Amino acid sequence: MKEIVLISGKGGTGKTSITASLAKISGNRTVIADCDVDASNLHLLLNPDYSQSEDFFSGYLAFIDKNKCTKCDKCKDVCRFKAIDNYFINELRCEGCGYCEIVCPENAIELKKAYRGKIYISGTRMDKVLVHAEMETGAQNSGKLVASIRSAAKKIAADNNAEYILIDGSPGIGCPVIASLTGADLAIIVTEPSVSGKNDMIRIHKLINKMPVKAAVIVNKSDINKKILAEIKSYSADNNIAILEDIPFSNLFHEALAEKKAVVELKENAIADKINNSWIKINNLINL
Repeated sequence: MKEIVLISGKGGTGKTSITASLAKISGNRTVIADCDVDASNLHLLLNPDYSQSEDFFSGYLAFIDKNKCTKCDKCKDVCRFKAIDNYFINELRCEGCGYCEIVCPENAIELKKAYRGKIYISGTRMDKVLVHAEMETGAQNSGKLVASIRSAAKKIAADNNAEYILIDGSPGIGCPVIASLTGADLAIIVTEPSVSGKNDMIRIHKLINKMPVKAAVIVNKSDINKKILAEIKSYSADNNIAILEDIPFSNLFHEALAEKKAVVELKENAIADKINNSWIKINNLINL
């Protein structure tokens, strides 16, 4: 079983569209995981059935029992997060530290596990299982949620003798990205030849370098700036990063999104050919 994670230093590079295309051409022995939990959208292209769901809890929140509370304000005085006002705890501010519970003389405050969202295991129109999630508005601990999604995907893959786990990771370099990358076999950076695209690609590569994970690059919209494209290729060559493909800007991506399809599902086109070629190179890299 090989874990392949697609990431991007910034949003809007086409990462999710390319992930959906690779999922389509990867064969039946593939499990898909959407680990972009803060802004998931892979499900829009896969039409999941939400057949299984599980509540996700992480961290703690404080709750005040109004029947026991004597309104002494000791909890409010010690709360450095200003989460307590008028004997009510603001869940968006509460960090679950438990100090208020300790100082309450009436034992009127209790810490409870915090509900953060749901994890789904879905069948999809591509006849592949998708593990994905929906976070509560303002919820935290997305890194732990990513770890839970990957754990569920690994179990499904092992139970079904799957060959690949294909992961749509988060943009940036934060906790969800680290949780997506840890233990993966190959990290594919989807970037674009813009100033921010190049700089964020370098930033995410420096993160990957701290892990025993192979790195490769797909340059999307490759013809929008030839100078920066050359700089991306130069950096990749100097740092032993395989360039899988450079894909020119194309309205086919927009047409596919409008039809809720992957671009490889449209009529035969040059973009699909490049993504198919990427998949061949991916297999060569992970089997070295």
